[in-house]
Parts: sequence; structure tokens; C-alpha cells
Amino acid sequence: MNLEFPESVVEDGTPAHGRYVGRIDRIDWSGLRERPSWLWRKLHHKRWHYVGLGHDEVFIGVAIVDVGWACTAFAYLFDRKRRRLLADWSQDGLPGLQAGVSDEPLTDARAWFRGPGARLELRHQSDDSLLLHVRTRGLRIEAQLDLDAMAPPLLAIGPITGGIAHATQKTTALPVLGWAEAEGQRFDLDGTWAAVDASNGLLARDTAWRWASAHRPDIGFNLQQGYFGAHENVLWLDGQPVALAAARFDFDADRPLDPWRVSTDDGLLDLVFTPEGARAADKNLGFAASRYVQPVGTFSGIVRAGPHAAPRRVNDLLGVTEDHRSLW
Repeated sequence: MNLEFPESVVEDGTPAHGRYVGRIDRIDWSGLRERPSWLWRKLHHKRWHYVGLGHDEVFIGVAIVDVGWACTAFAYLFDRKRRRLLADWSQDGLPGLQAGVSDEPLTDARAWFRGPGARLELRHQSDDSLLLHVRTRGLRIEAQLDLDAMAPPLLAIGPITGGIAHATQKTTALPVLGWAEAEGQRFDLDGTWAAVDASNGLLARDTAWRWASAHRPDIGFNLQQGYFGAHENVLWLDGQPVALAAARFDFDADRPLDPWRVSTDDGLLDLVFTPEGARAADKNLGFAASRYVQPVGTFSGIVRAGPHAAPRRVNDLLGVTEDHRSLW
């Protein structure tokens, strides 16, 4: 991890490339020395806030995405006992009119979506928590995510293939209070964990990645293979972040509910992921397309705090994997 935390994602006209521990107030690319045209920025500037939260009964995923020329949002609730989605909602809209994603990733963060029958919001509150509010057909969520009690988050800034730069702020297990309702059932979310992904970058139109995320208070990790390289790969052990090398995802893309093997080149993480179910979407509008599958399940295997550290056993760690490609 880099020792000196940057004041901005841009320093001396160039991206402040590196992996850092801590919160940044704002992700702002306006200081770049070589600034792309207004039209290029409109087509390539992407922002999103994603929240994943879960416990023994459910896993919930919520995202609000601004791709510059359009916006989209989704929210789902997966019942782990019955191994099926009780709610799976998504909708597209117009940025600024129906949705917005702030450049503030955590402190003062706000992401919102308004559409027919839908109201979603993720908003920072004065007590240093995030309020997650979801009202859609089939799904209601009211949850509070405690940032004040969180372990040190990751800030990753780096170059990308086909674009200019990307930055992401990732948290590990955030304490949660609240509830969710789907199919007439009410789920108590007190005691669940939550992880936030707040990302902002000047990306290529054609972007692909594999991703894995799993968290609880004693252990958590975030892995990505694709457009952002190894920049956001991190392991949290008892709240302390450890930088990880490049990630490998071994799985059958045609059979995503078969087991996956997820590992890193430095040998610090080697896990088997066993899916319980998945959310998937496949859209093709010609000028834009998205193919996406996000299995929900558990990870088991070993992790290490360093190359010479003793292996630490991981069992039944709840999380997700993802195989995603977007033309956006």
C-alpha cells in the first residue's frame, strides 16, 4: 500500500496512481493536464455506487450507475434458504433527470434514481452513516450502514486499457441496522454486514471484468481481473488491509453456478467459491450492450497476511463473484 494518502486523485496534472488506505473526499478528474473533449467525457465518464449486504438468510445487491449518456439501477434480494431470487428489479433512465451519482464516494456521498414505481437513494448522514432506501415493485429496503465503525477502506487509482484513469473506494464489513421486504416477507437486517463500492473513471466504451467480493468482520476481500488490473485487489484480516497481486478466476462461463476457483499470483489468497444462485442480465441495444452474471455463494480455502505468514483457514464466507462485459 502507498504510505502517503493523496489530497486528490489528480496530482500535478496526472492521476495519482496507487493503492491507499483511507477516505478521499471527492473523485475529481478536472485537474488532468491533458483533458479530453466534452463529447469524449460525456461518452466515457462512468460513476457508480454499489452496495452488497447479507447474512445467513439473504443477500441483497443494489447499484445506481451513471454512464454519462444514460443511467441504470438494479436491486435484488436473494433468499439463501430457498436458493432463489425473491426480488429482481432493474430500470434505465436519463442522467440528471432520473438519476445522479455524486463524485463523493463515502463522506457526503449521494446516489439516487427515480423512475416509474421506483425510488432508490444512498445518502451520507450527519452521524457518519449511509442511508440505503429502496422502494420498487416487489422490494423495499430501509437500512443504515455505519461508516464510523468501519475498518480502513481502500482507495485505488490507476490507468486503464482504452481509457484514461479510474478510481474506486472500497469498504469491508460495515455494521448494518434495518429491514427488507420481498414477496410479503420481512427480513431483519440488524447484524448483517455491508460493503460499498464507489467507483468513478474515464473508461473505454468496451469494458470487461471479473470480480469477487466477500466480507465479515474478521476477514474480507475485493478482487478484480480485467480493465483495472490488480489495482483494487485487497484482503482485510481483522480489519487490517493487505495488498494482493493479480487475481485469477478459474470457472466455466457457460456454467456460472458450478464452483469457481479464485486465487492471487502472490499466493496470499486461494479460495473455492460455491454458488447458491445468481442474478443475471443480458441486454443488447446495438449501440450499447451488457452481459452480466453475479452468483451469490460462499468462499472456502486459505488466505495469508504475507508471503511467510501461516495460512489462515476460511470457511463459508458469504459473498459474490461476477463476470461482466459492457459496451457503454
